[in-house]
Order: sequence, then C-alpha cells, then structure tokens
Amino acid sequence: MANDLILVGVFGAPHGVRGELRLKSYTGDPQAIADYAPLTDASGRTTYTLTSARLVKDDILVVRVKGIEDRDAAAKLTNQRLHVPRAALPPPEEEDEFYHADLIGLRVELADGTLLGTVAAVLDFGAGDILEITPADGGRALMLPFTKAIVPIVDMKAGRLVAEPPAESEAHPEDGETAP
Repeated sequence: MANDLILVGVFGAPHGVRGELRLKSYTGDPQAIADYAPLTDASGRTTYTLTSARLVKDDILVVRVKGIEDRDAAAKLTNQRLHVPRAALPPPEEEDEFYHADLIGLRVELADGTLLGTVAAVLDFGAGDILEITPADGGRALMLPFTKAIVPIVDMKAGRLVAEPPAESEAHPEDGETAP
C-alpha cells in the first residue's frame, strides 16, 4: 500500500495549548486536504483524522486532529508527513496536468528515440518544476525544467516523455586570450 501513497501535506509546530497545530498543505486548494480521511504516515499504518481546519495564510492551515488534546501531543506530530492513497485523488483536470508521483519512473527520451534516462524526482525550488533524471548510462543526475518547450510530450500510457534539452553553451576564449 505504501507504494501508491501520495504526499499531500506535513504537520508543523503546535498552535496554542489545546492541541491544534499548523499544517502545510500541498493540495491545489489548500483546504481540500481536510476532505481526505484518513490521512496516513508514509507506511500507511498510522492514520490521522482532521476534525477542523482553518486557513491562516497561503497554504498553511491550523488544524485539530482526532485524539490530540494538548500541546505536548501536538508537538509529537511536528514534521509528520501526511499521505493519501493515489486512488483517493481526483484525476488531473487538464491534459497538461500531472501528479509528480505519476511522472517518477517514466523513461525520458530525446526526439529521435534515444534513451536519456528515467525521471527520479520532480523538484520545485520556487521558479517552476524541475525534472531530476537518472541518466541511462550512469553518471551525475541531469536537471531539466519541466516546461512545454523542454518536455513537449508526456505519454503516460507509453510510460515515457520526450525531452528537448537546451543546447549547452561553453565559453571559448578568443584567439590570444587565456581562459580564467
């Protein structure tokens, strides 16, 4: 069961003394995380049921969790990642919309069919999604922006995506100059 779990949020620090705590939601609508019951840990064995949730800022909520009655109990949940089964999530609404977990493991090919590698992770450092690719021939991981220009084809049924990496540029010193 743990293989089909999708990360949807993470508990933060306690909020007050009555057992409430902060929760960072990764769902498209941050408050939608409260609609999934129960939430689980990464193993799928420990469950958490939210009894109330209020949005305080952007993707941060203050929540109550069934069975958590005081600050000390809430503190034990700090940094606990929250998951739901993949089957509990709605299908992507648009053609070019994907769950990160669905992209991991896809083959990455060049336009001519040459195998570049496999998607190892989808990262977001704030400026858009980045695909981390494990090269087919080994070596260091490759990072590609996950944009339509760089990845024009995502074929979920075939288990592949087609990438058109930007040409690497290498500075060449002019005649008579030396490289730094």
